[in-house]
Amino acid sequence: MAAGEEIFLRAKGRTFVGLTEDAEKEWRGPFCFIQAADPQLGLMKAWRIGDNDGGGDEWAEEVQLTRQAVQAVNKLSPRPRFMILCGDLVHAMPGTPYREGQERDLKDALRGTDPGIPLVFVSGNHDLGNTPTPATVSDYCSAWGDDYFAFWVGGVRCLVLNSQLFFDASACPALRDAQDAWLEEQLQSETLRPSRHLLVFQHIPLYLRRPDEDDDYFNLQTAIRQNLITRFKNAGVKAVFSGHYHRNAGGCFDGLDMVVSSAIGCQLGEDTHGVRVVVVTADRVVHRYISLDQLKDRGMDEDLKQLLTSST
Repeated sequence: MAAGEEIFLRAKGRTFVGLTEDAEKEWRGPFCFIQAADPQLGLMKAWRIGDNDGGGDEWAEEVQLTRQAVQAVNKLSPRPRFMILCGDLVHAMPGTPYREGQERDLKDALRGTDPGIPLVFVSGNHDLGNTPTPATVSDYCSAWGDDYFAFWVGGVRCLVLNSQLFFDASACPALRDAQDAWLEEQLQSETLRPSRHLLVFQHIPLYLRRPDEDDDYFNLQTAIRQNLITRFKNAGVKAVFSGHYHRNAGGCFDGLDMVVSSAIGCQLGEDTHGVRVVVVTADRVVHRYISLDQLKDRGMDEDLKQLLTSST
């Protein structure tokens, strides 16, 4: 491990140091957190030149945007309880050129994060490969921490999932089965001992607009999607937060909110570089995507701040 990397708390043993059930299982009132996605160092130039597979040899733009996000989040008051990055941390696939440099520079950009705001990492397809293997999953875990795990914040149970094991586990079926068994244990535990809210974080969305939409590169396949939706609803999942689409999307159906956030890095639609501010109250999970420029200049919107001070 390179010098300085110990600044990042890592998920180990399927939990997150400092945000455990024992320490955080009690509701303590409203709080906020930041959901971000797809810094994906290297994609912006690759997208511009039309070489998404072999490009990615420059990533200074994404580094600057990540630093801007960190600076803006650090200034927020009240301070977010955590910031979670929902996958595609870098663009270079496992075993390809530029991977090591992109990971090094992303970690360097993130080191400016206020130590009081834990960073939580979610694996994406570019972090593991479109068809992950035991080796690529192991390499990711060595660099960033467990690929799936649970953590708690102020009475809220959070589940981080490796969505690539849902999308294509043909090269690692045992890892898929292990995650699925673990997930079922977590959902059953929630049913028996409900938390204030149950939130899920993954890279690939269940769906982009509607649960019954056609299969796409940017969503999970219909059979897998419907299976997860049913299980999530039965367990009382309030919201699923994701990235991958590089555009804002999603929708709430039957009480399950599918939140698809655009990117810190490369935009593939009309959105701007930004992050999502999420406010958790006793009975609601309210979220809003805010551009990095707005977050830096004006901070959190006043109505979100009021939720933090007026709700119990």
